[in-house]
Amino acid sequence: MSSDFEGYEQDFAVLTAEITSKISRVPRLPPDEKKQMVANVEKELEEARELLEQMDLEVREIPPQSRGMYSNRMRSYKQEMGKLETDFKRSRIAYSDEVRNELLGDDGNSSENQLIKLREERAHLLDNTERLERSSRRLEAGYQIAVETEQIGQEMLENLSHDREKIQRARERLRETDANLGKSSRILTGMLRRIIQNRILLVILGIIVVITILTAITFFVKGH
Repeated sequence: MSSDFEGYEQDFAVLTAEITSKISRVPRLPPDEKKQMVANVEKELEEARELLEQMDLEVREIPPQSRGMYSNRMRSYKQEMGKLETDFKRSRIAYSDEVRNELLGDDGNSSENQLIKLREERAHLLDNTERLERSSRRLEAGYQIAVETEQIGQEMLENLSHDREKIQRARERLRETDANLGKSSRILTGMLRRIIQNRILLVILGIIVVITILTAITFFVKGH
């Protein structure tokens, strides 16, 4: 089950990276190319939503004791999806055709210079935004790793606790077995002692019987 989730996870990562790249290019494109790019991004956003739904279904089928790690990752991916949709909305209105036409209206040279300057500033802002996004993704990845490590540590502690309980129960059974063996040993020792005593008594009784018979025979012979 987790292998299916990880497969969807990889597809989602590739798709969101491609969407991020296209969103950053939308404001810089001519109207015709911009329209086509917007349509492509909308289609890929829909595919990303479907991947999230598949991943969510996979998480629901994971056993509860192992679901926490995947649920945290799903929250991170949903936040990333929301951010992509917000960035996409902003990119569609940034530097619209109306603003461009206004800048290139009456005073062509001045407006062109302003437009170039604005484009440079926009590119600089996009670069800074991409750096912030990369830093944010690194922080989220680091946080995710820390959460997963903590969960793994908790599971290991729980397993160690269960193993300790099993060892303690095994020791208690060994003590009970030793006690039962001690009782059995004492019982067998008592039985052997009684058997030896009984045999000694039988030997003594046999000797007495033999002596009695011999004595009787002796008296009988002397009487005749």
